[in-house]
Amino acid sequence: MGREGKTKNQKRARAAAQQRAQDQFASVPHSFVFHRGRVGRSLQQLILDVRRVMEPFTASTLQVRKKNSLKDFVAVAGPLGVTHFLVFTKSPTNVNFKLIRLPGGPTLTFRVTQYSLIKDVVSSLKRHRMHEQQFTHHPLLVLNNFGLQQMHIKLMATMFQNMFPSINVHKVNLNAIKRCLLISYNADTQLLDFRHYSLKVVPVGASKGLKKLLQEKFPNMSRLEDISELLAKDINLSESEAEQDGTHNILELPQAYAGRGNMKAQQSAVRLTEIGPRMTLQLIKVEEGLSQGNVLYHSFVLKTEEQLRVALARREERLWLKAERCRRQEADVQRKKEQQEAHRKQSLAGIKRKQQQQGQDSDSGAEDPGMPEDQDPASHSDDDAEYYRQEVGEEPDQDLFPKSAKRKHGPQCSPQPSKRLRTSQPGGQPASPQLGRASRKAKHRRASGQPQRGGRSPRELGISQRPGQQKDPRSPKAHRQPRGARSPKPKGPTQQGTKRGLRVPGSKFKGPGKPGLRRKQAARGKGVLQRPRAPKKGRH
Repeated sequence: MGREGKTKNQKRARAAAQQRAQDQFASVPHSFVFHRGRVGRSLQQLILDVRRVMEPFTASTLQVRKKNSLKDFVAVAGPLGVTHFLVFTKSPTNVNFKLIRLPGGPTLTFRVTQYSLIKDVVSSLKRHRMHEQQFTHHPLLVLNNFGLQQMHIKLMATMFQNMFPSINVHKVNLNAIKRCLLISYNADTQLLDFRHYSLKVVPVGASKGLKKLLQEKFPNMSRLEDISELLAKDINLSESEAEQDGTHNILELPQAYAGRGNMKAQQSAVRLTEIGPRMTLQLIKVEEGLSQGNVLYHSFVLKTEEQLRVALARREERLWLKAERCRRQEADVQRKKEQQEAHRKQSLAGIKRKQQQQGQDSDSGAEDPGMPEDQDPASHSDDDAEYYRQEVGEEPDQDLFPKSAKRKHGPQCSPQPSKRLRTSQPGGQPASPQLGRASRKAKHRRASGQPQRGGRSPRELGISQRPGQQKDPRSPKAHRQPRGARSPKPKGPTQQGTKRGLRVPGSKFKGPGKPGLRRKQAARGKGVLQRPRAPKKGRH
């Protein structure tokens, strides 16, 4: 139980500490450091160095594109809690630096007269002291000579102070102070010096040899006879190690500091090592808002009261015109919305009225009855035998259309009179002998292959008389002649030759059609002039 309770308390304490860290991180000022326009390689490196100074409360890996405008940065600054913009620009003659306070300004514009990168400063030192742990905490800001009463001087001091978190001197942890940022103002030249230092605390009151032992750096003692000589005399030490400490950097520590010998209430010396970058700045102007307000101060242009009054009136007029355009645009948007709503209502009313008219004419919800269930599907389509009768003018043979030789009549159709002669008329009178003779002559013509009246004989049509075989007169094999023989010329008006096949007078077929289809029909024994059937269900 004790272990489980301890684990729960640890989780609760860890969650509370994490929540406090998040709240503290959100309450401190944050910054964006970026450039506008085209800049050189040296200025891009200077931007990266300034981001290094502003860590850890800045966007170290901020990506900037050409199409990004200042409005894009302002839009994302609110959700991210960004309070300051440090913007670098380059002109053909100068490098400019703008310090912008969000969300409502002001904007301070500086001219960068001189600058040096971190690599330049570090290369000029014999011993530099810079490591990653120094950038886990924000630097200690030191302002020098900003006590003047001018308005622009006070505004600069306030802007620089608000760039970094405030420090409570009674609760500050000295181990969190690893760096120092010094901004010094020169009233004579009106220039600002921007310097960045690394901070180191060492104990005082001991010889340099003892300091070396405390720092685990053993000097060369080959020429010494006793260890007391190392503690009493400063020998065998290089000139770079002999650092001068005095009253300007010696103090009493209020609490223990990291490092050997830095105890509470003991004398220690604070040493600064410059790590860069360096900048020399000159204030150009102070503006209201985000680089688009009234100019509150300008170091080169001095305006009279009348000029300031005219500029203010011009600005107010410009703001009034902008507000008027916004109001007119909102009115136009509202009017278009009302027109769209009225058009939508009118369209819906017209659709409803049309549906009502269609409902009065006929029931719109009724289904299509389609084909009656009691109707035979075979009678709905054209019969092959009937088609043959209409085109040829005679009854088809039974072996030509075995399943449809007889006419089929649906239950709703009136039966047509049969071709068979009745023995007696409906009135009881015997049938005429002339009709009987005509019927017998027609049967004789069919048996002998002679053409009937109004039609052609099967021999003229190219239909073989042998049962079970039919030849297609339009196929190449049907007109093949032996070698050396000439094809006879057609006699009479009953046959007409064409380039591609036989044409039957009075027939709808004026050409051979599709050869593949004709060959299939000939193979099935369905004749030449048969109408192609629709494909069966399930075959494509």
